[in-house]
Amino acid sequence: MAEEKISQIKDRDIGVEMRDSFMDYAMSIIVSRALPDVRDGLKPVHRRILFAMSELGMAPDKPYKKSARIVGEVIGKYHPHGDSAVYETMVRMAQDFSMRYMLVDGHGNFGSIDGDMAAAMRYTEARLSKIAMEMLRDINKETIDFAPNYDGEEKEPIVLPARYPNLLVNGVSGIAVGMATNIPPHNLGEVIDGVQAMIQNPEITSMELMDYIQGPDFPTSGYILGRSGIRQAYQTGRGSVTMRAKATIEENNNKARIVVNELPYQVNKARLVEKIAELVREKRIEGITDLRDESDRNGMRVVIELRRDVNPSVVLNNLYKHTAMQSTFGVNMLAIVNNEPKLLTLREVLHHYIQHQIEVIRRRTQYDLKKAEARAHILDGLRVALDNLDEVIRMIRASNTSDVARESLIERFSLSLEQAQAIMDMRLQRLTGLEREKIENEYNELLVKIAEYREILANEELVLEIISTELNEIKERFGDERRTEITVGEESILDEDLIPKEEVIVTITHTGYIKRSPVTTFRSQKRGGRGVIGMDMKDTDFVQHLFVTNSHNHLLFFTDKGKVYRIKAYEIPELGRTARGTPVINLIQIEQGESVNAVISVEQFEGDQHLFFATKQGVVKKTRLDDYTNIRKGGLIAINMREDDELIEVKLTDGQQEIIMGTSYGMSIRFSEANVRPMGRSATGVKGITLDEGDAVIGMDIVDDDQKVLIVTSKGYGKRTPGSDYRIQTRGGKGIKTMNVTDKNGNLAGLKVVKDEEDLMIITTSGTLIRMDIEGISTMGRNTQGVKLIHIRDEDSVATICRTDKNEEDESPDDEVFAEDAIGSTQEQDAVQPSTEQELAVDDTDEAE
Repeated sequence: MAEEKISQIKDRDIGVEMRDSFMDYAMSIIVSRALPDVRDGLKPVHRRILFAMSELGMAPDKPYKKSARIVGEVIGKYHPHGDSAVYETMVRMAQDFSMRYMLVDGHGNFGSIDGDMAAAMRYTEARLSKIAMEMLRDINKETIDFAPNYDGEEKEPIVLPARYPNLLVNGVSGIAVGMATNIPPHNLGEVIDGVQAMIQNPEITSMELMDYIQGPDFPTSGYILGRSGIRQAYQTGRGSVTMRAKATIEENNNKARIVVNELPYQVNKARLVEKIAELVREKRIEGITDLRDESDRNGMRVVIELRRDVNPSVVLNNLYKHTAMQSTFGVNMLAIVNNEPKLLTLREVLHHYIQHQIEVIRRRTQYDLKKAEARAHILDGLRVALDNLDEVIRMIRASNTSDVARESLIERFSLSLEQAQAIMDMRLQRLTGLEREKIENEYNELLVKIAEYREILANEELVLEIISTELNEIKERFGDERRTEITVGEESILDEDLIPKEEVIVTITHTGYIKRSPVTTFRSQKRGGRGVIGMDMKDTDFVQHLFVTNSHNHLLFFTDKGKVYRIKAYEIPELGRTARGTPVINLIQIEQGESVNAVISVEQFEGDQHLFFATKQGVVKKTRLDDYTNIRKGGLIAINMREDDELIEVKLTDGQQEIIMGTSYGMSIRFSEANVRPMGRSATGVKGITLDEGDAVIGMDIVDDDQKVLIVTSKGYGKRTPGSDYRIQTRGGKGIKTMNVTDKNGNLAGLKVVKDEEDLMIITTSGTLIRMDIEGISTMGRNTQGVKLIHIRDEDSVATICRTDKNEEDESPDDEVFAEDAIGSTQEQDAVQPSTEQELAVDDTDEAE
């Protein structure tokens, strides 16, 4: 006995055994559990649930039955797995936010979009939905094949008749071994229209089908951004569809709020609200003051209250960027075709469905034909009996047994066994004249039907016509409007969309540190105030550039070597008022020893605009702005610099402006820009002003007679002079005096053309910053010393000046000091009022033409 058992043991390589066993397991998972059949769009568990409910008689017009009874029927006869898996599947088929067209009509708590679980199966009830009956229609007419269940005691359908394309209509998702499927739901009417189009034109392409099937139609509505992902999915079987929540911006008591009414498919509302709250706590999204879920039976409503000072569109874009309010649906149209998994295009899905329907209609027609022929055969025998009624009665009465009578009828009238038996079973009431007429009419009607059935089976066009007609009937009964709107435009959120468009201050230090700050960081003070510490720097550093721009503008950085670099303003890190900043070299790829000497803000590169350059040695140049549209990361040559020269200023002009230039020794020149012809990017330029030995250009600006020229010296003196005091001269001359330079006021540090409705910012080499109304600065003639604007210590001096928009909302009284000024108080300046604003008379004989 032991030897017999031993002989049954066979040697087998463990690698081969593992491979074969795993492949068997994988194919079982793929075919029998995780992937849908292309014909009915159902996985086995869905198919078994629908069939079991049908067998239990749970039609839409019948009472609900306990879910536990359904689950027990399914796992007891067809699906030998856990009851929770079956119940969860049935629950999903009853959720209006999971299924586009629900296949189960649930009664009770079947969960919510907030992720709430359904009640236990002993509490809920269910029955088939009306549209589910179309999945099962004609199942008893031999339209599909049945197979033994897991224990061989029952039969279950291999596939359902599926009288509409459920694979596309309701979609499906599943994970198998080494593969997965994820097919989105679609609109029933559109899919049926696509089937109709393919019936009419079997050679139609997936792209042409998009004229009928626009794209996925999710039960939770929302938006789909763009069509490129849809096209790719329909043409290749794989694609990515970007979904977005439907949100509106409402105004309430001068405050904005964002109201979310629809969510992307499969997004949990409760988790979304939690995520938004988390982002607010972490300050990753600014401006949200309150968050409420006001959803009820009438629909979804999530309210996001905003601060008055925030841009609601920016907050909404941030929500799209950082939460599931914008999600991606990865389309992977994988289904079982002829017992093998296959990636399908849209056209292939519809093709396989139509082929399935052709088989269903043919098998149904054959079934109906067989039944009609069998009935006609019986009726034909009854007709014979009625025509020979007396003889039939006599033969039956003369026979000793029913078997003898049956044989006698068969021999006498050449009947079949079925016909003879039908005659034997005929009731006496069928002998009346009326009943005889009914038999004759039924027989003639069956002959007509038999002819129709045979014609259908012989003509495929008639089969397709039947499919088309029945699909139209389903569309009329269950079709509805599209829920998900497909928008045309950007399919992703650019970083730029998340940045508010606002005025910002950009500062750059002498050693190359840059930062961005809101313009409201600095409050306006009166002339002679102590100022605010604008930046915490080392003793060897000072602010060299300060300007106001929009966060979305392009910034062109011009270096002392004559090169230009470009970034967006929002790319500069936003830092606190006292922060030093980020090295410029981290943002633009300037070379070793190269420093930024001029920066200009550009909103758009338009061809009718020019850049006007001025160098320290008095050279000027004019170049079209659109010559700088394409700037590489490594920069471009903006102006060809001489060895002993460097770029000090660049202005954006229309090509016909008047230019004023000022020098350190107090000289200035005003000339027409038209005198400088446009040159290429790499040109050197022409002479703008002739300088004395040791002198240098300290500023250049655009001027007209209605404006005033602001001059500030290194020791904090300044004044405004009417632009009309500067007469137009010939480019290249020595110019005229703009300020009386003395040891008391120092050499010129800055020149700007200003308006009364602007503010002035002055920055010293130690990092102290003061903001004041330009209107409060005295207006004086050209040959004057000016008045004191800011107290400068002996070791300090004015580094640069900048004009900015007036800060109307937050003016301080004279000599007011911020609480923040306590930081770095060693740099605070005493408030100084000039003892006199008397002009110092100087003869115009100092002019040098």
